[in-house]
Amino acid sequence: MVNILVSGLINIETTVGVEEFPIPYSPVEYNFFGVDATVSGVGYNVSKALTRLGDRVSFLSVIGRDLAVASVRAEFAANYLSDEYVLEVAAQTARSVIFFDKEGRRKILVDLKDMQEQRYPMDIFERTIPSADLAVLCNINFSRPMLSAAAKAGKPIATDVHTISDLENEYDRDFMAAADILFMSHELLPAPPREFTAEVMKRYKPRVLVVGLGKQGALMRLRDDEQSYTYPAVDVRPVVNSIGGGDALFSAFVHYYFASQDPHAALKRSLVFAGYKVGARSASEGFLSSQRLEELYAQFESG
Repeated sequence: MVNILVSGLINIETTVGVEEFPIPYSPVEYNFFGVDATVSGVGYNVSKALTRLGDRVSFLSVIGRDLAVASVRAEFAANYLSDEYVLEVAAQTARSVIFFDKEGRRKILVDLKDMQEQRYPMDIFERTIPSADLAVLCNINFSRPMLSAAAKAGKPIATDVHTISDLENEYDRDFMAAADILFMSHELLPAPPREFTAEVMKRYKPRVLVVGLGKQGALMRLRDDEQSYTYPAVDVRPVVNSIGGGDALFSAFVHYYFASQDPHAALKRSLVFAGYKVGARSASEGFLSSQRLEELYAQFESG
């Protein structure tokens, strides 16, 4: 079991199944059992996935003083997650709406409210970081002061900057510079992933760099060699919604890498974990237990 400190966003996510993109205009449409609302957000998704895999998580986050409080705290209790460090200090909890079609494609609308202006109390972070084996610091502003503090405490840092198009992106530069494990998506890269990751390695030098390639799997570079490694996606079950697939890939990699120190074995298991996860509707659903993941991994490895 790994002790992991996570700092990141919680939001209320509404998912809407649609027939196709673009969505034809209609003043009213009845979509029975096609609209759901769940507790989600990158920080929550990662914390839930890590807990499901068997890690001990201290989750630091911010929510609003609104109707979402009851839902958030009930969801934490139902999933054996501690909400001790989830603070009700904002006026409103962040919201998102995700439209997805039968091919698993999605359109995400995110309303962060004033989350980017929130500041998380550093005294809580300083009390919790000594017992952590690593810090997963998601790229939201209230995590930013924790980057240098975690490094000063000698803790490895893992982060996912998601869709990025600029090596010197002002918002994400601090996170990329601090990361020992750095994840990102291929979707907005300004160059082919193999070329871009070579530049990232020269500029930021993370211990491990992984780019999620969607249906094509993932590409990995390691600081200790100059090679790139590509692993294919694993079709575990039919894709329902690709939202949260990157969070799943990242979470499982962090879990298995710090358990084994083998990045190749970690990434291969992560692709199975993510392949199963995208068969769920919500970004925060569809996470396997470590036992079930090992069973599926053995099945796909042998096949």
